[in-house]
Amino acid sequence: MLKKPTKTKQLYFENLDALRFFCFLLVFFYHSFTTELAGIADNQAHFFVKNEIFGNGFLGVNFFFVLSGFLITYLLIEEKKLNGRINIPNFWVRRILRIWPLYFLCIFLGFVLFPLAKTLSGSAPQETANIWYYLAFINNFDYIKSGMPDAPGLGVLWSIAIEEQFYLVWPVILAFIPLRYFWVAFTAIIINSFFFRAFHDVPRIHEMHTLSCIGDMAIGAFGAWLYIMKPKFSSFIQNLPKISIVFIYLLLVLLFLFRDEWLLGNHYIRIFERALIAVAILLVILEQCFSKHSLFKLSALKTISKLGIITYGLYCIHFIIISATTAITKKLGINTQVWQVLFLEPAISITITIILAKISFKYFEFPFLKMKDRFGYILKKTS
Repeated sequence: MLKKPTKTKQLYFENLDALRFFCFLLVFFYHSFTTELAGIADNQAHFFVKNEIFGNGFLGVNFFFVLSGFLITYLLIEEKKLNGRINIPNFWVRRILRIWPLYFLCIFLGFVLFPLAKTLSGSAPQETANIWYYLAFINNFDYIKSGMPDAPGLGVLWSIAIEEQFYLVWPVILAFIPLRYFWVAFTAIIINSFFFRAFHDVPRIHEMHTLSCIGDMAIGAFGAWLYIMKPKFSSFIQNLPKISIVFIYLLLVLLFLFRDEWLLGNHYIRIFERALIAVAILLVILEQCFSKHSLFKLSALKTISKLGIITYGLYCIHFIIISATTAITKKLGINTQVWQVLFLEPAISITITIILAKISFKYFEFPFLKMKDRFGYILKKTS
């Protein structure tokens, strides 16, 4: 039975909104700059931007996983401290109201409207995706098995599936373990992830299998637990010197730019590379949320922070818009120059994506979001 909260607490990490948007941008640029023209693909500037700068842009998804593990665990710990328990049904309802409406709209677009549009345009649909996997939120396994779906709107939903699998089991695990022993569960999950990656050394499985990705979330969760439960750790994060903060960001940038050269060439390093990146991401999250000596707090970027609030919509629809923009510029013949592929197409795509995501948030997602507070113990701080 769903119960209204008896005790509530206001909590809001204002610097995480802009961070979400920057994570989305990494994924957006990873999917951008596509061309079928060999003259452009072989161009040094195009190769540098697409492969050297944004070739690891999919690590934005890793960032989302660590962020989810940190934030969800932080909120669940605070709920358990506040009320002595975690209300699992209420947690699930909050996640359903946030995730399901837009997710199932994307499924409708991918499995119904996209094939219809292709048929009307004279092309034959070639969808390899299995709709039952998507309806059951296990479509990351379908992607591993069948590859990229024909419908671009379906291609990014594998990470949403992993998030939903996480949301299904996480509150159950935490509800029945005493707070002081949470670290045992986190450690077990991370070690299990290492063993899984060791015995399944396949790039797509490393990137998309739940048992590989769940380690990111457990590392994010570990950070939340350490900060709340260990005063020495929280004091350490709060008082990070500026030189340490510079090192944290420099480490993350270097891992992003040189991941292939540093971390993927050796089987044993590949087992742990995802965890290493997750730790660097976690340190950035903790620094932004709690450090007193930050070089810059992202909440100062007001416009970017506002865009961060609609990141879920941006993520879900951006690949549809990129694909549509590429098709239109090709038809109009304005994709034949390097500058058009590197600047014009991404500019058009990001503009349309932001506009549609804002419309989606205001008129489609927000009515569902308004209902979340009825089932929430930790509410967004408004002042």
